[in-house]
Amino acid sequence: MPLLPEEPQIHESAQGPRVTPATAGRPAPTPRPVPGPRSMASPRPGSPGPGPARPAPPRAPAPAAVAKDPSQPQVQLIPAPADGALDAAEEAVDLLLDSGRPPGDVLLLTTGDQHPWAVHELSFGEAAYWAQHDAGDDVFYADAAAVARAATRPVVVVALNGGGEAAAATVLPPALAKAGALLIVCGEPQVINAALGAHA
Repeated sequence: MPLLPEEPQIHESAQGPRVTPATAGRPAPTPRPVPGPRSMASPRPGSPGPGPARPAPPRAPAPAAVAKDPSQPQVQLIPAPADGALDAAEEAVDLLLDSGRPPGDVLLLTTGDQHPWAVHELSFGEAAYWAQHDAGDDVFYADAAAVARAATRPVVVVALNGGGEAAAATVLPPALAKAGALLIVCGEPQVINAALGAHA
């Protein structure tokens, strides 16, 4: 009969996990705390603990565009060539609406070709067109020549899409007067500056 090698014996002193039944006299081990988020009741080790909060370090004020006279609306200039001023104005309106501004707060004026919406609405007659203006529940698009007829709105956007400095000088003062909080002017910077400088 061939000899088989002896199987190794495992002694109790060998390393490894042991399972021992809990006895009546010995309590079961309590689980260790698991790291995680702390509540205000258990502050981070080494911190002073609950009590009055330390004052935050002073911060520099955020830069903001401020009108010279607080009673005057803020003026924002968006540089754009004359043939891109209407697109820039539409983008400005979209941003206003996306930021939560109600559509009825916005009036958009053009100095060159009218906005396609105005052209379309005027095809139904002036009475219907101005009735929408008077309702005041949507963005209203008008030719700059009609600025005197337009009601004051919190935001007036002017697209200098034609007419040059003469048109800008004609429309910007009344547009500023119609703007309750903000006037946005889209056009060529030198045209805007010349018009605003003449009426500063």
